[in-house]
Amino acid sequence: MERLIEDLKKKIVEILDLTDVQSGEIETDAPLVGGDLGIDSIDVLEMVMMIEKDYGVRIDNRELGAKVFASLRSLAAYIQENSPGISE
Repeated sequence: MERLIEDLKKKIVEILDLTDVQSGEIETDAPLVGGDLGIDSIDVLEMVMMIEKDYGVRIDNRELGAKVFASLRSLAAYIQENSPGISE
């Protein structure tokens, strides 16, 4: 799962255009939404689209999204459990 977490860090920095953040600075267990990164609901929508496109995993309701985006680790775990292409 560590490789998936590193991949997600890079993609988050890229798709959200976090110019002041290096991927290595994103803490795995810190809150993703509303935390130090300043990720808001619009950013979450962009991440949902990236996850669907890149990993074939759907996040299709608010309750699920709240759990999945609690931290980078919870996001990676959800992708790993639900993506047909991920096996670690």
